Amino acid sequence: MVRTKVELCGVDTASLPVLNHEEMRELFVRLKNGDTTVREQLVICNLRLVLSIVGRFSYRGEQADDLFQVGCIGLLKAIDHFDLKHNVRFSTYAVPMIIGEIRRHLRDHHALRVSRSLRDIAYKAMQAKEKFISENLYEPTIEQIAEMIDMKKEDVLYALDAIQDPLSLQEPIYSDGGDAVYIMDQLRDEGVSEEQWVAYVSVKESIQKLDERQQLILAKRFYYGETQTEIAKSLGISQAQISRLEKSAIETMQKDYKFG
Repeated sequence: MVRTKVELCGVDTASLPVLNHEEMRELFVRLKNGDTTVREQLVICNLRLVLSIVGRFSYRGEQADDLFQVGCIGLLKAIDHFDLKHNVRFSTYAVPMIIGEIRRHLRDHHALRVSRSLRDIAYKAMQAKEKFISENLYEPTIEQIAEMIDMKKEDVLYALDAIQDPLSLQEPIYSDGGDAVYIMDQLRDEGVSEEQWVAYVSVKESIQKLDERQQLILAKRFYYGETQTEIAKSLGISQAQISRLEKSAIETMQKDYKFG
């Protein structure tokens, strides 16, 4: 697989390492046991996740390097607060925190003037939301946020709406080097949620951890619809080998998706 060299903040993202399930777990165990030397390794091995999220905000006119650095702050917070007992992928836990950090940065540089009181309510609501997600691993309702900050639901909704940037339906919300996904596309397909987008990023991350031959086999099987016999013939190996490699790749992804 050919990787395109992309540099952000002086980092060649194409050369960034990735961790498998066992390696990620081992590093977090060491971190929780007081070995702070692995913190930097956890950051480096998850920079691809930050890069994927930064691409989602490229339409905002901000420098990619700036958003990348802000996203790394969110990544650091996620690493410091992640707990193995949650039994979820680290990326599932980290994505909302990285997105939240970037959104906070964008709010602080908001082009439209919003009253100080509304900003204060909105910031309190966002902080309460992030704390709730960190503790419960799912998003709270507006009613729950309002109760947490002792405000009326209507006031919270109004404040959060006031700090949102006006968006064009033609603005892209995600791009992976191919066709971009636009807001209009999301409005047409009500079945696409943020959870599905997070799942897409997680699966993509898992696939990148497979070796090139496993990636090729999965692409031929599930994207191009080839049979194991056809793949075996094109690669010059037996159908039984293809079956074993496919099974191993799927099991690796299942383990990784369960934990991360």
